[in-house]
Amino acid sequence: MSTASPLSPIPSPVSEMYTLRQHWVWFLVLGVALVVLGSIAIGWASLATITIAATWLFGFVLLGGGLGEIVHSFTIGRWSGMLVHLLIGLLYAVVGFMMISDPAESAITLTKIIAIFMIVGGIFRVVAALSYRFPGWEWVLLNGGITLLLGLFIYKNWPGSGLWFIGLALGVDMIMNGWSWIALAIGMKRLPEPTT
Repeated sequence: MSTASPLSPIPSPVSEMYTLRQHWVWFLVLGVALVVLGSIAIGWASLATITIAATWLFGFVLLGGGLGEIVHSFTIGRWSGMLVHLLIGLLYAVVGFMMISDPAESAITLTKIIAIFMIVGGIFRVVAALSYRFPGWEWVLLNGGITLLLGLFIYKNWPGSGLWFIGLALGVDMIMNGWSWIALAIGMKRLPEPTT
């Protein structure tokens, strides 16, 4: 297996862009697929099913991460470092197991935590934008206001919002990411042909 020579030229961003330009269709396909899947997720009759499935999968991710952290803790030489990693791994594993065993209740609890974070984050953005008036502060103020209002709406409708919010957020996120990939593909396609 050959490795690159230390004297080999580093590709410039422009050459990398033209390399990516050759595959713009795949970025477009990915973007369209994400938009379609996100639209199906939002338009599906039961956002609760998506919310519970996402929470269940997140529980498996936490459980796997916790078990990996526990195994890793035994490879650390020092006792203090091992103990910290072991406790973190146990916490992840226990929380992951709890989410897997009751994903509906976990989704409701997660939604309340997300709502509180959105409220606090929205307040901080509004205060920072109004206090410092940095360039583009109006957009940060708008972002903070929307985040704050959305957090208050979710919190006010809790626990009912716990059964649909995560699924809705996943659908919106997939749609936004899909449009980003589509815009990137179109931008790459519009690049002029490279001159030799």
